Amino acid sequence: MITEALQYAATSLVTPKQFRPFIRSSVSLWSRAGRCAKGWAAHEENCKAFIRETVAGMKQRRTVVVLGSGLLRDVPIDDLAAKFDTVVLVDLVHLASVRMRLKAKRFRNVRLISRDLSGFDDAAAAKVVEPLSFLRQVPYLDLVVSANILSQIGVGSKRRLEAENDPARDEILQRLIRAHLDGLAALPCKTALITDTAYRVTDRGGQVLEEADLLCGVPAPAAKRAWTWPVAPYGELSKDYQAVHDVIAL
Repeated sequence: MITEALQYAATSLVTPKQFRPFIRSSVSLWSRAGRCAKGWAAHEENCKAFIRETVAGMKQRRTVVVLGSGLLRDVPIDDLAAKFDTVVLVDLVHLASVRMRLKAKRFRNVRLISRDLSGFDDAAAAKVVEPLSFLRQVPYLDLVVSANILSQIGVGSKRRLEAENDPARDEILQRLIRAHLDGLAALPCKTALITDTAYRVTDRGGQVLEEADLLCGVPAPAAKRAWTWPVAPYGELSKDYQAVHDVIAL
């Protein structure tokens, strides 16, 4: 609890006011990632390998933007910083520990941006939803990576809509998911999308106790790679069951 409190306090000092409400969930994710490091290792390496594979096939490497950079556990930041002129990391919150890690590496070409990538406010107001339109203003953009953020847009937005008891919940959630996918597809540069698409909770006998579509009814794109990710291994939520997510990369 002490380390979490220190992480929270240090992050608050460097986070714009409008994004401070999201620090708590980021710290919780950081704490879980530490506890589940062994169970998450294969997923994180799969993500890094796919991004490296994408970069390897590129001739021009000027600017790369990573959407949902988070804890950087699933992003090969060393490789990106070495191979691109500029690396832009975009997320709601950049934890103090992440900032310290980047500073220790002495990366001179890495930039951090705090931004809401969901498009929630526009969708809730029945406006045109273009959360990735800001990418059109990024000069010399050669690659955009969406790193395990798409499903979180749905999960976070669903929580907000349920709290507000919005009758248009399902429609709004699908608009948000499609806006992210369409935004990536419309970019004139190379893209890499990594996202979990569904989850299930199973007991030790393999019986499915709970399952859900994390893309809110929007069909998942055709994937180049696919794997499973034990988000909550046995012992994290209960000694008797685990939560496993299906992940795709394209």
